[in-house]
Amino acid sequence: YRRKVFFNYEKRLRLRSPPEKVFEYFASFQTPEGELFMRPADLMRAVVPVFPPSESHLVRDGYLTGERSPGELRCDPSEFFMLFDMNSDGFISFKEYIFFVTLLSIPESSFSVVFKMFDADNNGEIDKEEFKKVMSLMRANNRQGAVQRDGLRFGLKVSGSVEDGGLVEYFFGKDGKARLQHDKFVQFMRKLQDEILRLEFDHYDYKGRGSISAKDFALSMVAAADMSHLDRLLERVDALNDKPQLREVRISLDEFKHFAQLRRKLQPFSLALFSYGKVNGLLTKDDFKRAASHVCGVSLTDNIVEIVFHVFDSNKDGHLSWDEFVRVLRKRERDIAQPVESGIMGLKSCCWNCSNNSSIGQLLFKALSVNHVDGTDLLTSSVCFVTDGGISAFTFSHRYLSRSEDVVNHGKE
Repeated sequence: YRRKVFFNYEKRLRLRSPPEKVFEYFASFQTPEGELFMRPADLMRAVVPVFPPSESHLVRDGYLTGERSPGELRCDPSEFFMLFDMNSDGFISFKEYIFFVTLLSIPESSFSVVFKMFDADNNGEIDKEEFKKVMSLMRANNRQGAVQRDGLRFGLKVSGSVEDGGLVEYFFGKDGKARLQHDKFVQFMRKLQDEILRLEFDHYDYKGRGSISAKDFALSMVAAADMSHLDRLLERVDALNDKPQLREVRISLDEFKHFAQLRRKLQPFSLALFSYGKVNGLLTKDDFKRAASHVCGVSLTDNIVEIVFHVFDSNKDGHLSWDEFVRVLRKRERDIAQPVESGIMGLKSCCWNCSNNSSIGQLLFKALSVNHVDGTDLLTSSVCFVTDGGISAFTFSHRYLSRSEDVVNHGKE
């Protein structure tokens, strides 16, 4: 129960909180002066929804106030991140975190498009100033970057531009005069996504066996599901223990990577599943493997397919509920790329989108009040939407938790 409560809290935190709060919760290292830093694995957990590994006794992935012990600024190295770690301490500052979150919001299919957007003079190369200008623009259009406020929370003050740092030096040299070529940028972006994927696998490989259990692989699939569907999916994940042929299955890093490749090619894959289902009816395991191989060029093992069908076979008829499967995988990619806005700004954005989608859309805020309830602030707003279809009224209540521990007390809100 506590795992589920904290997972739900962390999921909301990633999607709805300002980046300062996300960084503060997931950063695992604190200097004697109180400044927080992330290890590479912390960056992964701050971006990717993950459950505590099934082979561990952990109940959450972040840290509560007072749990970090100040120590020497050094962590286990990640070969990839050490490439642009200029002081070789192995840690990621808040400024670097914002930079990486912005880069991770770019889907693989858009790497070349983004580079061409950088390349203002269309010569296949970009200079430092071109790169910084467009990164600043991208950061402004990414929720985590856009709502970042310098110095909002203690220990997270950004000194200098977010667009400066070890990564920019890696691309353009210490003097900033080198030029970044298209192939190097695309290769870097792929390596960044691969490293985040490896860190996710290592997270579930709690005992360092080089493989993860079928249950942990299933957890990695359903972690991004909408909260309204999560309990049902978790019941199916737990039911893996009732199937001897799946309970002892181990998934390798290569199998994990191949499934991630399929997720990144979800658009053509989902179209193939939809088209086949419309023509031939129910999807079998062979159909699923054939679509992955022929349409996406991805080879899936029988173990992966068996786990997928177990988790996403909603009526237990031996066939895939492909719409549910696609919906969960698409939500993961969308949430990582563009988490929703938080608080009043999130409500404002939602209302703006609603009004834009209606020819006579008007928004009338009837009431906005803040009350002190059970030691926390409860924001209540009543909103009236006037649209072509009539008038709809909604009441929103947001409980702001002052400390992460409060989620245990209010986990059922």
